[in-house]
Amino acid sequence: MFTLAQLTSFVAVAEELHFTRAAERLNMTQPPLSRQIQLLENELRVHLLDRTNRTVRLTPAGRAFLVEARRILRQSEHATLAVRRVSTGEAGAIAVGFTAASAYSALGDLLQTARAALPGVEILLQELVTRDQLKALGEGSLDLGLIRPSATGADLTSRTAVREGLLAALPAQHPLAAGSGPLRVGDLAGEDFLMYSPIEARYFHELLVSIFRAADVRPVFTQYLTQVHSILALVNGGWGIALVPEAAAQMRYGGIVFRPVDLPDPQPVELNFVWRKNNDNPALDALLSHL
Repeated sequence: MFTLAQLTSFVAVAEELHFTRAAERLNMTQPPLSRQIQLLENELRVHLLDRTNRTVRLTPAGRAFLVEARRILRQSEHATLAVRRVSTGEAGAIAVGFTAASAYSALGDLLQTARAALPGVEILLQELVTRDQLKALGEGSLDLGLIRPSATGADLTSRTAVREGLLAALPAQHPLAAGSGPLRVGDLAGEDFLMYSPIEARYFHELLVSIFRAADVRPVFTQYLTQVHSILALVNGGWGIALVPEAAAQMRYGGIVFRPVDLPDPQPVELNFVWRKNNDNPALDALLSHL
């Protein structure tokens, strides 16, 4: 029967499509990695990978097996977490999902709280977009999520973690960067604007659309991006301006000036803790009592 080590090796190669990178990812050398793949293929009696001197490709059987391999590894991780949970919640593990932007606000406070109040509990972090966090919560592979919109599903409950304002991120040479005090939304009319994706960053996209609509302002959307740090990188390069959550100012860019924006709701950006109502992890209950 194949082993978890063989599955882990196969998934790494299948995702990297490069044996050297996969070996580095697994902190091993290439020969034993190749051996693990060979043993797996011998056990299954199929070729999972087409290999040449220059390329690695999945065979049809490899593509099908990759889905199953990932599922088995997830189940293995879940089983490992399950046996480590204890009734008091003073030890064990909590799987926490977070978005990239939340790492600059609520995540730090959560980790400090867990370290101080629950030193015996291990926090297992997974960076996931909101959609993937909700899926993982439903599957039980996440205990707690840090997501932007409120979760209203019957099997989920949520609590506000952080509320914060929006800042205008401006290239240092931009005329609006030279002023002082809060900007008005109207000041952004006609400006080249870096916007959030309506699919991958739906929460921020809809929030900004509602703000612009209420102020009857029409910026010129030049790019649609998903992550705050990607938007700031383009602002830093002079590609446009953006509105970002206050916590993003912690990302230091020498070419960006941050200015507050006068809004009807001074703290329109919300971040929530979300978890399954029937989650039976005692360590999660203990953490929630301290947050």
